[in-house]
Amino acid sequence: MSILINKHSKVLIQGITGNEGLFHSRQMLQYGTQVVAGVTPGKGGEWVLDGKVPIFESVKTAIEATGANATAIFVPAKYAADAIFEAVDAGLPLIVCITEGLPIQDMMQVIQYVKQSKCRLVGPNCPGILTPGEAKLGIIPGGITVPGNIGVVSRSGTLTYEVLDALRKAGKGVSTCVGIGGDPIKGTSFIDALELFEADAKTDEIVMIGEIGGNDEEVTAEYITRYMTKPVYAYVAGISAPLGKRMGHAGAIIEGNVGTAASKISALELAGVKVAKHPEEIIELMQ
Repeated sequence: MSILINKHSKVLIQGITGNEGLFHSRQMLQYGTQVVAGVTPGKGGEWVLDGKVPIFESVKTAIEATGANATAIFVPAKYAADAIFEAVDAGLPLIVCITEGLPIQDMMQVIQYVKQSKCRLVGPNCPGILTPGEAKLGIIPGGITVPGNIGVVSRSGTLTYEVLDALRKAGKGVSTCVGIGGDPIKGTSFIDALELFEADAKTDEIVMIGEIGGNDEEVTAEYITRYMTKPVYAYVAGISAPLGKRMGHAGAIIEGNVGTAASKISALELAGVKVAKHPEEIIELMQ
C-alpha cells in the first residue's frame, strides 16, 4: 500500500529536455516508474531517453495521448509558476514541483489557484515522493530504502535521505516518503501527509522531519493530539542554529519565540511525539 503514487501512476515530466529533467527522468525510468511523456514547448514530436519517452508541446496534449495522471516539474524558477498553472488547467491530480527559487509572490498566486481545483501540489523546492519498490517522482535516490510500513514526511531533502538510509540499515522499510519542501508557502503540509498516512492501512508508524522556521511543526503537533492514532516520531533540525541568523531553506526563519527548534520540540513532545536528538536516534525511539 502507498499514498500519492504507486506502480500504476503514469508520470509526465515538465522540462524533460533540461539537464536536471533529463537526468532525473532517466533515474525514475530505471527505478520502474512509468514515465510516459515529457513536455517542452517547441520540441513536440521529439523523443528522449533512448526513444522511450515522447515529448509534447503541452500538458493537455500529453495527457490526451498517454493518460498521464501525475507530473514532476523541473523547469527554471521563472517559468515554474506557469508550469503549475498549466498542470492545474489540465486537471492533473498530482503535481510535484522540484524547482527551487520560486518567488513568494508567485507561490501566493499558485496556492490560491490550486485550492480552487481538485489537484494536489507537492513542493516547490522539494525532493518529491518515493514509494519503495513501486515508483518515484522526483529526486529521492531509490536505492536507500526498501518497502515497509513506515511513512516518512520531511521538510528537508538531505535529512530525508539520511533517515531513509538509517531505517534501511536497521531493517525497517517505508510505505511512502513525501518530501514537502522547506519553502514558507507550499502545496502539501505535514498535516496533509499525516492525514493520508493515518488513512493508509499499510502504514503503521510515521516519521516526521522538521526544521527551524515558521510554525508548521507547532500547528501539526495540535493536529496530532486531536486526530492521529498511529505513533509519530520526529526529528527537528536546527537545535544549534545561532539566534537571529537565517539558516538553509527560505522557510527557516525564526520570529520571536515561534519557529525555534525548542518550541517545535516542546509542542511535539506535548502531543505525545517521541523526538530524536539526532536523525539516527529515531531508530532507537522506534524500538
